[in-house]
Amino acid sequence: MFRSLKITLEMIKIEHTIFALPFAFLGAVLAAKGLPAWNQILWIVVAMVGARSAAMAFNRLVDRDFDAANPRTEMRAIPAGLLSAQFVALFTIASAALFFLAAFMLNRLTLILSPVALASILFYSYTKRFTAFSHLVLGWCLSIAPTGAWIAVRGAIDSPTPLLLSLAVMLWTAGFDIVYACQDRDFDEQAGLRSIPQKFGVARALWISRGLHAAMFAALAVIYSLTGLHWIGLLGIIATALLLIYQHRLVRADDLSRLNMAFFTTNAYVSVILFITIAADIFLIK
Repeated sequence: MFRSLKITLEMIKIEHTIFALPFAFLGAVLAAKGLPAWNQILWIVVAMVGARSAAMAFNRLVDRDFDAANPRTEMRAIPAGLLSAQFVALFTIASAALFFLAAFMLNRLTLILSPVALASILFYSYTKRFTAFSHLVLGWCLSIAPTGAWIAVRGAIDSPTPLLLSLAVMLWTAGFDIVYACQDRDFDEQAGLRSIPQKFGVARALWISRGLHAAMFAALAVIYSLTGLHWIGLLGIIATALLLIYQHRLVRADDLSRLNMAFFTTNAYVSVILFITIAADIFLIK
């Protein structure tokens, strides 16, 4: 059991929760205009871990046949025989239960909306089967984090700020997921799966990704203006723009060799930098 659990956590890359967790914290800090209550922070973390674990495990479960056929993913735990589909299904159910428990412990509206959030992140796993715009669905799934955290703190959506932050997260996520999907363009074509690179080609897909990230920067600029942030928050937004530019300089249509660096390294920095700088702005500048 311990070995299977360890392999499952490696399979779902539990450490990549860092992509979305800082945005949840950012939504919570903006909602509280400072530090939320410690019990709120605890249950927001539990909700994020539970939701992401359920989503990733479910994705690996329903995509196991595609993973087995793709040379890039054929050694993932389920197609490689390291985990059974039954164990992963049980892990998915347990993670979903953890998510619902966290929602229950936060407030009534969080609990009411939790089935919508869970349904969204599970539904994503099927979208590549029928739409090239699955990247936007993935963006929607991650964008739930900041607004969900805002609701967890305030019990209501009483400002456009969390919605704008969610919009920024959706555009950011869709943009970097398009970049990541470029490496599977040929396989998607053969397997009948759909994506922006499969539909438009890698070169055009990269331009679409750049456009989405430019729109993300615009959303962050509106947030900066709306929330009355100061120079620390502005530095974070500028640093984010520079990181996104650097990400797109790493990847070209005729050279995807640095794609993993562009995807994993720069995107982890984006979420962390925005959280640190905007939170510092709120805490340090009154």
